[in-house]
Amino acid sequence: MSYGFGRSGPRFNLKKPVELDKEYEAKIQDMSRRGDGIAKIEGFIIFVPNTRQGEHVKFKITSVGNRFAIGELVQA
Repeated sequence: MSYGFGRSGPRFNLKKPVELDKEYEAKIQDMSRRGDGIAKIEGFIIFVPNTRQGEHVKFKITSVGNRFAIGELVQA
């Protein structure tokens, strides 16, 4: 029996808390292995290059995937 969720589970079929080309503000909570800052909005991960952990930044979403988004720094 299938519930329409597929292998990825129900979480990935939900609406994302961020939208392409919109600006958001958040605190950089962690750093990725590649050195990008990691912010979270409603638990959704956003990678923001050229930021540092602890900074409160404004960023514009440039890409939205199923599990994460990528943002571009607008203002530190």
